[in-house]
Amino acid sequence: MKTILVTGVAGFVGQKTAQLLLRDGFNVVGIDNLNEYYDIRLKEYRLSQLTGKNGFKFINIDIEDIDKLNEIMIDYKFQGVINLAARAGVRYSLENPNIYVSTNIQGSLNILEISRKLGIEKFVLASTSSIYAGEEMPFSEKLSVNSPISPYAATKKAAELMAYSFHSVYGIDVSVVRYFTVYGPAGRPDMSIFRFIKWIDEGLNIQLYGDGTQARDFTYIDDIAEGTVKALKKLDYEIINLGGGRDPVSLLKIIKMIEKRLNKKGNFEYESFPKTDIKETWADIKKAKKLIDWTPKITLEEGLDRTIDWYLKNKSWLKEIKI
Repeated sequence: MKTILVTGVAGFVGQKTAQLLLRDGFNVVGIDNLNEYYDIRLKEYRLSQLTGKNGFKFINIDIEDIDKLNEIMIDYKFQGVINLAARAGVRYSLENPNIYVSTNIQGSLNILEISRKLGIEKFVLASTSSIYAGEEMPFSEKLSVNSPISPYAATKKAAELMAYSFHSVYGIDVSVVRYFTVYGPAGRPDMSIFRFIKWIDEGLNIQLYGDGTQARDFTYIDDIAEGTVKALKKLDYEIINLGGGRDPVSLLKIIKMIEKRLNKKGNFEYESFPKTDIKETWADIKKAKKLIDWTPKITLEEGLDRTIDWYLKNKSWLKEIKI
């Protein structure tokens, strides 16, 4: 039975990816430093969905701690690594870019270097649609993406290049999966759908950056995790978009859909549109279909229903989560 290392396992994508790996018969060792970028209760909740499951082991460490990371990777003899540990969030990367460099670049390098030494053959790296800033839609993996407009995007691009260099020199098989606006139950509280649901339900002003016409290729968490697991396939070196693959949906439309489901109206508080934000995102997902037989299954309507149902069931403690 194969054992996979999942970094960032208490994260939004990490927990669901580990869950699917266990479903498919893998053993999973999950690591996370449980940092306080956002309320740790969400991370503890996600971990609780994995704790006690057969084949799962959690270890609290930071991927920047190369000595402890080395010990774990020697002990468990992993057949593959899925690196989901990262500092996320475009706006916060402007406030503290050094953290993004140390985690997203140095942390990824640590895992690649140990993988090289131990002969671990497969490395899956989570990346982001944010690196497509300024490119023509739908965004294709063939685009050069050499104009990141945030430290976050720049560090994710750097991690991709580092992975490519280790593939080229040492033969590590690499899949880079670029995520497009992930949403769903137990999502990050700095992401738009979580915030909109909470603001509308609690009668608070919706903080809208720009006029709300900016649009995203929203992708449900289960689909993202499924694509991430499929990316463990031996591929040499490939970059693969994981997105909804449909016309982008505006934030104003998302808000209306949430209002209808909650039977409540939101009030807007307008902020200026940040220079680091992309106006629209839209994934070309033909490559994902061809290489790993992946297409998204959950419609936006169904995904929102599931997300709001989860929120309402957990409202008693989510009311304390700051966004």
